[in-house]
Amino acid sequence: MFPVGVTAVKPALDEDMTMDEIMRAWPATIRVVLDHGMLCVGCPIAPFHTVEDAVKEHMIDGERFRHDMTAAIRN
Repeated sequence: MFPVGVTAVKPALDEDMTMDEIMRAWPATIRVVLDHGMLCVGCPIAPFHTVEDAVKEHMIDGERFRHDMTAAIRN
């Protein structure tokens, strides 16, 4: 059990997480999202879109995006 106010952070990118969850868990990923030309930061759909949803919506290279997101999470 975690102390009050402390929550578990997933140690790696999970495809079931929403874009909002990812950016909140790892703020460094916000830069990656912006660098890929995505407007997920502050978007009302971010709490519902998974990485796959966002990649398809923005028509970007999903493999490269996941690589960059993982790198941001690890740093």
